[in-house]
Amino acid sequence: MAHTHHHKKTAFWATTQCHYFLGIILFSLTFFLPISQQMSQILDIIALLLSGYHVIIEGIVDTIKNTKANRKFTPNTHILMTLAALGAIILGESKEAALLIFIFAGAHFLEEYVAGKSKREITKLLEMNPTEARRLKPDGTVEVVSVDQLQVGDRVQVQNGAQVPTDGTITEGVVSIDESTINGESIPREKTVGDPVFGATMNGNSTFTMTVTKSSEDTVFAKILKMVAQSQNNLSPTAAGIQKYEPVYVTAVLAIFILLLVSFPILFGWSWSDTFSRSLVFLVSASPCAIAVSAIPATLAGISNLARQGILFKGGSFLANFVNLKAIAFDKTGTLTQGKPKVVAYDLDPEFTAILPVVIAMEKQSNHPLATAIVAEFEQAEQPLSLEVANRVGEGLSARYDNKLIQVAKPSVFDQVAVKWTTQRKSRESQGETVVYIAVDRQVVGFIAIQDVPQEQAISVINYLKKETIQSIMITGDAQLTGQAIGQAIGVDTILTNVLPDQKAANITTNKAKFGMIAMVGDGVNDAPALATADIGIAMGDGTDVAIETADVVLMKNNLTNIVKAHQVSKRLKRIVFQNILFSLVVVFFLVTMSLIGNLSVVAGVMAHEGSTIIVLLNSLRLLVPTKPV
Repeated sequence: MAHTHHHKKTAFWATTQCHYFLGIILFSLTFFLPISQQMSQILDIIALLLSGYHVIIEGIVDTIKNTKANRKFTPNTHILMTLAALGAIILGESKEAALLIFIFAGAHFLEEYVAGKSKREITKLLEMNPTEARRLKPDGTVEVVSVDQLQVGDRVQVQNGAQVPTDGTITEGVVSIDESTINGESIPREKTVGDPVFGATMNGNSTFTMTVTKSSEDTVFAKILKMVAQSQNNLSPTAAGIQKYEPVYVTAVLAIFILLLVSFPILFGWSWSDTFSRSLVFLVSASPCAIAVSAIPATLAGISNLARQGILFKGGSFLANFVNLKAIAFDKTGTLTQGKPKVVAYDLDPEFTAILPVVIAMEKQSNHPLATAIVAEFEQAEQPLSLEVANRVGEGLSARYDNKLIQVAKPSVFDQVAVKWTTQRKSRESQGETVVYIAVDRQVVGFIAIQDVPQEQAISVINYLKKETIQSIMITGDAQLTGQAIGQAIGVDTILTNVLPDQKAANITTNKAKFGMIAMVGDGVNDAPALATADIGIAMGDGTDVAIETADVVLMKNNLTNIVKAHQVSKRLKRIVFQNILFSLVVVFFLVTMSLIGNLSVVAGVMAHEGSTIIVLLNSLRLLVPTKPV
């Protein structure tokens, strides 16, 4: 039903946009067709109705609806613009009336575009939710059931390469699980009996048995879904402010208009026709033509400018608010870091350097991310043609070569290790690096240290934020040593480690209360709740579809320096919009004053209006020029 409603609404807006442009074309033809002034006015009115009927109808309907709901007169700018156009028509200025509607209706379409995008789709996220599970019966046989049929205490078998169906605890097996959908870590976690597992994470190459500890609607992943869905209905502060104060200006103008109609004949003895004429001149003068285009064209110019540079804003309010940010929180993996582990150091006893090709050949037979990093680092090494490799989950690899046992394994596998290697391991691990030992006949002869390294641009971006007095916060599911090492190397102000997705969103809420307006930068499903909770969600372009769907801003090609560009454009936008509004208000004040003292004709008012509007538009177009690097 909702899907059908969406299509109907889309079709409606497609039709009204078509009518809008047809109206503009008809209006343009009146300047070239050899027709009388009366016929030209009729065509202007037809063009006005064709382009703006939806604005007029919405103004009347919404005013009636809001007045009933609030139990007080609650007009909107649609009504004001409609009356202003009607007043211009009565005064014989149909072209001014049409221009007023064209400008306002165009702005209205843009507002609908921004509002429509705020209802972000989460269908891709929903598709990732597990649907089936292999439940073990008391007799040991397996039955495939829907995940929502699982009960706390059920025993479930998870096959190699399969998705974990729900939250639970391992009862049999030793496994390596990719938990990037939950904690964002690029390196899979190795788990055994008694360890917790989470729904929607991916099992590695071993089958295990688990006991269900939560029903499907209470899992960590389900919480992610719920939080993202709820965030879709949260009204932005900007939208709330517009809703609150929009009727004030309209009511004031309408009240003054009525006051003029009533008071002028009494106070000045004017005729009814003169009073009506001057009052309508006031209504035309007070209609916010230049004000209406003070922000939207400037914002669109800024958005277009940034889009060409690979920075996509999903709405003008997000670009306008970017300059007001007091803090930016970053996910670590794939955002501040490259998201892929790399070899950062290695060492081998000189007499054993010849076994390096053997190590690479062993790692080539493993699909573990650490193995991929090792192979990538030493891919030029000459390797034996064939090798039988044993892969023990939770320990590492072993193989026999040249009558020797070669091992590449976790440090905990080895009982006796020379002080030299123990010292280096502790030093490396204190910097957040993952260390594997290389051993020959169970004697450790070397090590390889692996780490997810910072992105090249991360330090310069953090330094820019410091200069702008914007707090930088790193939020990660990594262990403390790893998180602290990366955060300190980059220079972020606050480092938060061991954070799960629901905690990420809570941290965003806490820091919002502490600092003020906050943005969140992330790339994974696990970042979706935090992206949705933040005032501005920023997704890395190479991240998951869900993060991109949820975010308000997308940085293409994972270029962090785009944050700096966006902030610089937002600063320019704030200055230009302030200039536009100030200039527009001065013009309106001048025109209203002149209309009240009777020294302004409709033609002069029209010229001043359109002239000020053109100046405002030209000033706005300056934002199309790219920002110079700072």
